[in-house]
Amino acid sequence: MPAATEAGLELESYMSRRRPILRLALLTSLAGGALLAPATAAVADDPSPAASAPTDRADSAVAKRKAEADKAAKAKEEAVAAARKAEAAKQLPRGGVDAGEAPAAGSGSGTAALVGSAAGALLLAGAGTIVVRRRAADRPTG
Repeated sequence: MPAATEAGLELESYMSRRRPILRLALLTSLAGGALLAPATAAVADDPSPAASAPTDRADSAVAKRKAEADKAAKAKEEAVAAARKAEAAKQLPRGGVDAGEAPAAGSGSGTAALVGSAAGALLLAGAGTIVVRRRAADRPTG
């Protein structure tokens, strides 16, 4: 019976050593999957599917009418886009670009920032001094 217990302990020790490796492998695979998931959607998405070949004369006539309707719709969209572009060209802004940087209103000499930094440094030094004194007081003298 003791041999079974030792074997169980050895197995448990072996498994506990293997867990970080398994955890690392799991996290790596999850991170890789998270990075590759959007790429699969981009690869699978095809905006222009290929048309199948018509099998009948009726199918070819329907396909021709559909192609003509598509051409007419594209021509109409292009005309609307050209009209919008012409309208946008009429509304150009006048004057030059104001790319300069104006001085901030009420900007002082930075005294407030300097005083705030000094106060923070003093508070930090005071807190550090209190911690050191308490640690020194807790030590046995002897």
